[in-house]
Amino acid sequence: MSDFKRKAKSLKNCQKKLNQQLESIYQDIDLDVTFEELSEKLIFLMRLDKTCHAPVAAQNKWSEQDVILITYADSLLEADKKPLVTLHHFIDKYLGKSINSVHILPFFPYSSDDGFSVIDYSSVNESFGDWKDIQAIAKDRRLMSDLVINHCSSRSAWFQNFIKGEGVGHDFFYTASPDDDLSKVVRPRTSALLNEIQTGKGLQHVWCTFSHDQVDFDFRNPVVLENFVTIIRQYLDMGVRIFRLDAVAFLWKKAASECINLPETHTIIRLLRTLIEHAQPDAIIITETNIPNVQNLTYFGNANEAHAIYNFALPPLLVHTLVSGDCKHLKRWLMSMPPAQNGTCYFNFIASHDGIGLRPVEGLLSDQELNRLAVTLEGFGGKTSWRTTDQGQQKPYEINIALYDALQGTTEGEDKLGFYRFICAHSIMLGLEGIPGIYIHSLLGTRNDYEKLENTQHNRAINRHRWDYNTLKEKLSGHPDHHKNVLSELKHLINIRIKQKAFHPNATQFTLHLREQLFGFWRQSQDRAQSIFCISNVSKNTLDLSLSELNLIITESWYELITGAKIAPGQETVSLLPYQTLWISNLDMDI
Repeated sequence: MSDFKRKAKSLKNCQKKLNQQLESIYQDIDLDVTFEELSEKLIFLMRLDKTCHAPVAAQNKWSEQDVILITYADSLLEADKKPLVTLHHFIDKYLGKSINSVHILPFFPYSSDDGFSVIDYSSVNESFGDWKDIQAIAKDRRLMSDLVINHCSSRSAWFQNFIKGEGVGHDFFYTASPDDDLSKVVRPRTSALLNEIQTGKGLQHVWCTFSHDQVDFDFRNPVVLENFVTIIRQYLDMGVRIFRLDAVAFLWKKAASECINLPETHTIIRLLRTLIEHAQPDAIIITETNIPNVQNLTYFGNANEAHAIYNFALPPLLVHTLVSGDCKHLKRWLMSMPPAQNGTCYFNFIASHDGIGLRPVEGLLSDQELNRLAVTLEGFGGKTSWRTTDQGQQKPYEINIALYDALQGTTEGEDKLGFYRFICAHSIMLGLEGIPGIYIHSLLGTRNDYEKLENTQHNRAINRHRWDYNTLKEKLSGHPDHHKNVLSELKHLINIRIKQKAFHPNATQFTLHLREQLFGFWRQSQDRAQSIFCISNVSKNTLDLSLSELNLIITESWYELITGAKIAPGQETVSLLPYQTLWISNLDMDI
């Protein structure tokens, strides 16, 4: 088949799929255009009429070599340097080939929420740098960017036109009446849902899921969708290859419903995937849906929605495991997680710019266990943020704390094993099925930023420190302190991980049944050539492990990858120090 015919066939299939998706989304809405006309417009905006690729089903667009750094554009500050330039320098100098991808949190002009209240989607915040700086990073690393798709800033030109009642954006925002039945609406905030605004068209009550500075879009208007397709096309042109759909679960609203996880939201994700896959074969979508675990899993769809989903239950379960010394909940959860189909994967993380979310473990941890976890972490300087349930109750939504501080002790109080507990958390995460993401402040062992918390009065600021780059360089090059030690140890683990085929995000995984103080799972490469037993001591006591518990073939040689030790044929036991992890492989790391 000629390239022309192949492109024509791909374009025809794409439009057919778009027509079906658009009909599903807008079937109950009177539109001024037909579905065919709208799909043609989307194809034009994505430039698929010029280049249209045929997606390959069930294709894994990742490997064991993929590790993502999560960072703000201005996490590192240097006099007379643009933060994006400084960030690029840090990545090249200190991370090298260890980390091949970077998620730069919203780098656009914004008015609040450290970037998640976007004023202008089409430009880079001048205080960070410009598109050339973004492209320079994208040239060296796989670039992940947020698509803040649920809401934008009340200071945006679009919303100002809404207030005026004319111009682009005047009909982009969701409004409701205070008389509507909003009793079932699920939200992560305690502020009023509707914000009363006087506009050129009269008094309007604007829907604000998160804050009154973050006004929700109305995707019932297909022009909103068209504008976001234009934004996606621009980001692809600038080098973005991973799209993080921020707060996407709240996208579609209906009166008298929970206004979360609605069918139209899922279909819009499928539509965006259709467009992105036909435009850029190596680009992927990750959905950010901080919701209970069972609901979160639905964003895989039938391997036709998100390529990857955030494993939101992992951070609270892993922290709970390490501060309680009991892995039964973590083990039970891992056993219940379905293997990701080829073409999909989990995105694993244990710290981020937000706090440790608690909603994903509702039903996994009891209220008593959640409260004890919150009290324990508050003892290490953490803050608890709250949400309002549909019954009007106040429940803890997330715990805001730097991960290094969160693991400085147990339910019995602070101790001297925090460093080892912290490294143990990452060694578990790095071994699990999925792509790992590591927050820059975890990579650096950054502590709670109480000054920023006091200045902003926002709980999440406690884990959003901005480093003076020269100060950081001194800490990383001088006498060893915990910042230098953390970076060195995490790079050591990462450099081992990226050489192991058994750590491919879709490699086989089975949970091991060991003692409650020993958390273990087994990974096997897709070609079955390599097996790795990942065993972690989650207690503060030294524990012996009988190798017969792992069913190792004791007549063969095995290798402990982290220490480089060889397990000799016939060896019966190994000892694990407090919070030590073993990666026991039938192949050594250089094979």
